[in-house]
Amino acid sequence: MRPPTRPGRLPVRWWIFAFLFAVGFLEYLQQRGLTIAAARMIPELRLSQMQIGWLEQAFVIGYMLFQIPGGVLGQRWGGRWMFVVIVAGSVSCITAMVIAPDLLTGAVAFAVMFAAQFLMGVFQAPTFPVSTGLFETWFPPTRWGLVQGLQTMGLGFGGALAPPFVATLMTAFGWQKALLCTALPAIPLILWWAWFGRNSPREHPRVSARELAQLGDRSAEANSRVTLGELLAILGDRHVLLLSFSYFSMNYVFYLLGNWCFLYLVQERHFSVLESGWLATAPPVAAGIGAGLGGVLASYLYVRLGIRRGLRLTPLLVLPAAGLLMLLAVHVGSAYLAIGLLAACYGLVELTEGSFWSAAMTIGRRNTMAVGGVLNTGGSLGGVVGIPIVAWLSGRGDWNTAFLIGTAFALVAAVFWLLIDAEHIAGSHTRAPALARASR
Repeated sequence: MRPPTRPGRLPVRWWIFAFLFAVGFLEYLQQRGLTIAAARMIPELRLSQMQIGWLEQAFVIGYMLFQIPGGVLGQRWGGRWMFVVIVAGSVSCITAMVIAPDLLTGAVAFAVMFAAQFLMGVFQAPTFPVSTGLFETWFPPTRWGLVQGLQTMGLGFGGALAPPFVATLMTAFGWQKALLCTALPAIPLILWWAWFGRNSPREHPRVSARELAQLGDRSAEANSRVTLGELLAILGDRHVLLLSFSYFSMNYVFYLLGNWCFLYLVQERHFSVLESGWLATAPPVAAGIGAGLGGVLASYLYVRLGIRRGLRLTPLLVLPAAGLLMLLAVHVGSAYLAIGLLAACYGLVELTEGSFWSAAMTIGRRNTMAVGGVLNTGGSLGGVVGIPIVAWLSGRGDWNTAFLIGTAFALVAAVFWLLIDAEHIAGSHTRAPALARASR
């Protein structure tokens, strides 16, 4: 028998959300930590800037390659134990990264650090596909955009916290302890999750009958027996591919603003390093706020306009607007106005996250984790392709072309949404049932 609902008790699904929010926040804090620690690692370990670039790229490659396998494993193993593996593996990799220079020297130490970064990418790759599958199971469709947007907001805030947090600890205790401090909070978090977390509401002893009734048939479990044939059907599905291509295009802009804003402010706008460090937090903060607002907007439009029109409207409007703001940012005379325009652009780009990931859930259904893996493979490719393009152009001082290409990618990402049918169910010829479209 299900426990009765206690007055004022927070529904279990929001505890599940709180964990997923915290994991995303910590992972972005960890990912951005290396870039900040590089200021001390280069002179202390006698590394070149190119070697730091290889360490960063090792993470991105591991992250990209294991999106789809991670999503499939998440469906097979379930989100509860998959996150234990994700977080424990990430903490182990950061620890290896920290202690390698103390135990080894030269090329061997660098090889271990490279492997640690690659494996951290592998371990963290399933985070958002598996999170999306848990959201699909634990929340009604009208809240999918909201929880996706709020989780993405946590990523932005984690990225914004990284520069002052890691820099302050690094100044006081050294880069190794600073990086280790980004990993330690994950240990009690994952111990709590191993005890409290469950794959679905029906498995959780604290879910009340009322909460279960609110979820209705959305509490169905993920397809734990996903076959190779089903996976191939998903990979060949037109709407999954269109959604992923759009996300790839959008993520060129995401990586451009997220990874290169600091260097742009130093090299092109001639701010000091200290000024740029603080001013560079404005775009990720704006991105976090935009993601949260985008989640609210996606949920509202889902209810008002239905799946197809409701999820399509925001990307169609805001991605071209973001492209226009990028063009304005590189041509205005005022450096501070340029920062404001770049922050607004980043906020608009992240306003679309709720639509992208909600569409992955409506298209994926019981295979949401696998579809989420395909979607985030596209997003990661945006970084793999975009990072060397921007590096080459910025190295020549041609920032204007880098941002012009970003405008083109933003427009292409919007155009793809004209062809995406978010009511289509991946790998089939069926569409979302009327109950899911009307559910509140």
